[in-house]
Amino acid sequence: MEPWKTEIAYSSETETLIRGYDLESLIKNRTFTEMIYLILKGELPSKSQTTVMNAMLVAAAEHGIAPPSATSARMVASGGAAFNASVAAGILALGDYHGGAIEGCAKLLQESQDKSAEEIVEEFRSQGKRIPGFGHKIYSEDPRTVALILLAKKEKILGKCVKKALEIEKELEKATGKKLCLNIDGIIAALLSDMDFDWRLSNGFFVIARAPGLVAHVYEEKTKEKPFRRLEEGKDYEYVGKKKRD
Repeated sequence: MEPWKTEIAYSSETETLIRGYDLESLIKNRTFTEMIYLILKGELPSKSQTTVMNAMLVAAAEHGIAPPSATSARMVASGGAAFNASVAAGILALGDYHGGAIEGCAKLLQESQDKSAEEIVEEFRSQGKRIPGFGHKIYSEDPRTVALILLAKKEKILGKCVKKALEIEKELEKATGKKLCLNIDGIIAALLSDMDFDWRLSNGFFVIARAPGLVAHVYEEKTKEKPFRRLEEGKDYEYVGKKKRD
């Protein structure tokens, strides 16, 4: 069997290298955000890239108890599962409609630069498909997106992918008659694309960003709530099956 190969890190009794950089030096001189960028991309970020990526991580770290990831993590924790299993349950709840749209949106933006926003919208609508990264159950305009765009402009990180995403947002409103905002998944996808991250890596970014929030939810559930949450019929759910029968 051939040996496993990796370009990410090397560790021995005398040294540990992360993408070629000495770990002790990184500990002394770099932030966690810079470390994430280095591990994922293979190179250290510029100051502007660090600032924007740090803001993206902050924006995606937590969004309340209602999202599927938080409720899943807490429900599993309430059953007495181990801490890591409870957090893992929250991560497993991420999908196409919660955090997972980053990958689809990034793929679209990276592979459709030769198409106009109008063509993209028409193509998805003709297939009856939803464009990933647009629309939100709460927001008509996602404030996290607005804040990240302003920062990206200031740091001169905003590029062709963010611009294309904003064009799609306008075309969607024209075509549907309602505002389907560029959401947090969409803006992260666009910014990662403008920083030349492969779209296949993008969903991993949301996992990294949301993990601290899930850890906090699991800890709160284990320390402040009674064990074994369950739904109450008539309050939390409704039985709509057949009535009692012989």
